[in-house]
Amino acid sequence: MNGPTNFTVRHDWTIEEIVAVHDQPLLDLIAQANSVHRRFHDVNDVQKAALLSIKTGGCPEDCSYCPQSAHHREVKLDRVDLMETTDVLAAAKTAKEAGADRFCMGAAWRSAPEGKRFDAVLDMVRGVREMGMEACVTLGMLTDLQARRLVDAGLTAYNHNLDTGPDYYADIITTRTYQDRLETLRAIRRAGLEMCCGGIIGMGESVRDRAAMLQILAGFDPHPESVPINTLVAVEGTPLENREMVDPMDLVRMIATTRILMPHARVRLSAGRSALTREAQILCLVAGANSIFYGEKLLTTANADEHEDDALFHALAAREAPARVAS
Repeated sequence: MNGPTNFTVRHDWTIEEIVAVHDQPLLDLIAQANSVHRRFHDVNDVQKAALLSIKTGGCPEDCSYCPQSAHHREVKLDRVDLMETTDVLAAAKTAKEAGADRFCMGAAWRSAPEGKRFDAVLDMVRGVREMGMEACVTLGMLTDLQARRLVDAGLTAYNHNLDTGPDYYADIITTRTYQDRLETLRAIRRAGLEMCCGGIIGMGESVRDRAAMLQILAGFDPHPESVPINTLVAVEGTPLENREMVDPMDLVRMIATTRILMPHARVRLSAGRSALTREAQILCLVAGANSIFYGEKLLTTANADEHEDDALFHALAAREAPARVAS
């Protein structure tokens, strides 16, 4: 397939078109995605992001993949109430010193709370921004007022994943609807926040389900600024504990397709990366990923070892993306 000489950024992809892009011969797909990536990005600009669980466990949602759900009583998990702001900012400082320039904070809530807990999160955001880092949070569903308050605190982006396509969604989650997800994304956009939104592959969904999720994301105008692509980490005690690990080439295809559909986005190689070889990770970067999560844990699941990541960056000789300072 030819490179994107007359490439047009689109918001009107059909599911059939997306499946056709995804299913083309792998080397053609990677070549096309890499060509798009080179047109819109510096391929050596790979951002390191750190992720911290600031409130762990006890979530009332029943997401089948998630060890933090209160519905999955067999999961072995140490519950943690909302961390102290000083502890969170100490972790952010450590992450920055290790080379991360984006600090993401996740809390296991159905919806962002009101009162002192939300005020504490605002203080965390301010502290991270004062360090010169990008700040992203994921707190569950969000109101317009809460979104505006996060903007005022300096938040860079809000993460709220769609997880999968709308037809498969009810097989994974029953306590929250797809429309609930979309309304939070609209609140993020109305407030002027950057949108961080992606999904998970390997939960039993079809390629068409994956394409349907990408169709919805690509339908936003502008596209999400950040698209994390996760592979399922099957945690013992969750309903998906016996799912087999995704073929790494399925992940490469998903990343490449995401890059072609949303050329301006940061495509984040996210959960499940610890199971990949260095070579598979590099292939994901060739296919259009330009961010990794750095640190030994992603919320509650294992991530790649920091020393392995240092070796990966040394092999790439990549420079790290500077954090943007909000205007």
